Amino acid sequence: MKSLVVFYSLEGNTKLIANIIAEKLNADILELMPEKVYFNSGFKKFLWGGKSVIFKEKPKLKNNEINIEDYKNIFIGTPIWVGTYAPPFNTFLDMYNIQNKNIGLFACHGGGGASKFFKNVKKKIPNNNFIGEIDFFEPIKNDKDENIEKAIKWIDKIIM
Repeated sequence: MKSLVVFYSLEGNTKLIANIIAEKLNADILELMPEKVYFNSGFKKFLWGGKSVIFKEKPKLKNNEINIEDYKNIFIGTPIWVGTYAPPFNTFLDMYNIQNKNIGLFACHGGGGASKFFKNVKKKIPNNNFIGEIDFFEPIKNDKDENIEKAIKWIDKIIM
């Protein structure tokens, strides 16, 4: 079964976890890259990011399209913004008819909100088999090695 790890990362936390998962599964990886770059620090980071979530913006992505039918397992990873997924996923989830897949969800955050992300994705793409979910508290800043091990153990638990 072919696997895909699709993620968006603002500060590198989600990218760290996505790369570990992709390596462990020998999966293809797709980093969502919006044409308009978000601020990644200071007040503007929270202002523009929050506004984008509240208004359910769908930023145009620079990514090439993929054939989603090539994949049986899809792992979706995002930083938590205003309690849910980052706006590039509004675009991604609208672009593809994701059905009858095994879906793993992972999130990185600085203070919670992952449960709302999990709920929102399941509502957005309901006709799938959700095989696992996990969240990480600022994995680069907070014991990076421990968080890498946590991601590996999670994959072992849900796939092996």
